[in-house]
Amino acid sequence: MDLRRRPANAVVFSDEPFKTKNLKKNDSQSLPYLTSAMFFSLFFSVSYFLLLRWREKIRTSTPLHFVTISEIAAMFSLIASVIYLMAFFGIAFILHPFAASGAVNYDDEPDFIAKNSGNCLVDCSAPSSKLPPLPPKIANRKPLPESLTLSMEDEELVQAVVSGSIPSYSLESKLGDCRRAAAIRHQAVESVTGKSLEGLPVEGFNYDSILGQCCEMPIGFVQIPVGVAGPLMLDGKEYTVPMATTEGCLVASINRGCKAIYVSGGASAVVLRDGMTRAPVVRFNSAKRASQLKFYLEDPLNFDSLAHTFNKSSRFGRLQHIKCALAGKNLYMRFTCSTGDAMGMNMVSKGVQNVLDFLQNDFPDMDVIGISGNFCSDKKAAAVNWIEGRGKSVVCEAVIKEEVVKKVLKTSVEALVELNMLKNLTGSAMAGALGGFNAHASNIVSAIFLATGQDPAQNVESSHCMTMMEAVNNGKDLHISVTMPSIEVGTVGGGTQLASQSACLNLLGVKGASKEAPGANSRQLATIVAGSVLAGELSLMSAIAAGQLVKSHMKYNRSSKDVTKIAS
Repeated sequence: MDLRRRPANAVVFSDEPFKTKNLKKNDSQSLPYLTSAMFFSLFFSVSYFLLLRWREKIRTSTPLHFVTISEIAAMFSLIASVIYLMAFFGIAFILHPFAASGAVNYDDEPDFIAKNSGNCLVDCSAPSSKLPPLPPKIANRKPLPESLTLSMEDEELVQAVVSGSIPSYSLESKLGDCRRAAAIRHQAVESVTGKSLEGLPVEGFNYDSILGQCCEMPIGFVQIPVGVAGPLMLDGKEYTVPMATTEGCLVASINRGCKAIYVSGGASAVVLRDGMTRAPVVRFNSAKRASQLKFYLEDPLNFDSLAHTFNKSSRFGRLQHIKCALAGKNLYMRFTCSTGDAMGMNMVSKGVQNVLDFLQNDFPDMDVIGISGNFCSDKKAAAVNWIEGRGKSVVCEAVIKEEVVKKVLKTSVEALVELNMLKNLTGSAMAGALGGFNAHASNIVSAIFLATGQDPAQNVESSHCMTMMEAVNNGKDLHISVTMPSIEVGTVGGGTQLASQSACLNLLGVKGASKEAPGANSRQLATIVAGSVLAGELSLMSAIAAGQLVKSHMKYNRSSKDVTKIAS
């Protein structure tokens, strides 16, 4: 065979030009990566420089908008590096979805080869059927919709969510319609799970109000009935108390307790303390070194500088005191601060972070393990909350007249006093209760929390309560009190801004922030919670003393309707 003969459509290359061409190609490919490496270094170096400068300004109380020439140059360099890096990596971000969705079509390869036959080492006239088959994942993948607009059919979007081509969490941002996103996600969950969500409504709720603050990936809303008890006579004012609950007999019981308090002249409440807490945990190389920070934090001479650093985080957050506890070489620092009308967890956390950054200057060997070390203690039954308090510490009391005890509560003063001692005090001690020296404080706290937009998980410590009963006025009348050291409530932020919860706060006259005295509304809400607990304790204890508990629950907590027929 004559090796000098070749097919007419074959392409011949010279070795030397081919090598030179490849060298130039390699150089051109490596240049962008060298440039990106340079901009990476520039980005991190100027970021580190600016962070050091701003940290120094914060520590010295220098306004951040006062900048030097070097800081201006650093900011321009930072912006330039960000723009370059976004442009460089943005190409990969754009191409990746197209390749993943099938937009880069392997079937176009023959046309591409034909157009570039000058660089082809094979027979470019080969039919496309001889090309290698598509990978299974690419061949079977459903392409993404060309664009996500409001004109697309909901069923197509549901299928895209089910197939995974559209992430469920991104529906709100892609559609710009929170209600429609919830409806599509609702249908997608039904399709994926095969379970019916017929009883979970979608319509009738403002999903815009929860976006980015209350709930992620909503598929509907749960309906909880809201009842009212009252009027509750507290400190000379009457309150109609909203309660969201599904427990029959609860609202009726509180209502009876409110009546007994009302006809006896009302109750009174006092807020003993008001301060939210956060307790980070830090670690040192030795217990001696950890104790040095403890003594530093507890030294009154250092409090002003710490408070100044803490208070810069908020208009309302004001540091009150710091309590430290040492466990080996680990130090727990419990910061307590006022938080205005907000419950204040985020507020105190920001202030604590400022102090930790400030302490790092004098204690560079301090290793911050966590912003919360459970010495706070949040959403857990803890002795530190029972003893030191958290949120609002409230005591509420009333004197119930003898005739009211007999006619309204259907029992006697002697029976109530004895039952309280053996049940709420002795019985709780026998059970090893922590803060649970009461009959059912958590029932009332949970119902009011749900109705007014509080954090329901904080019912754990907010329900810490000790109920006391004593015969007074020569044994004729009953003195009852509840002491609640850690009621954690707010009237701004979180769920309080939702329409239904805001309406319940408005019913109590504590909606939003107090314009006259910051924190007054949240403190007033805490006293209403305590007053409602007082009414609940009085009524339930009376029902138990009179032997009416089972009878009343069978009457008000059992439905005679056939629920299955109603559902069908």
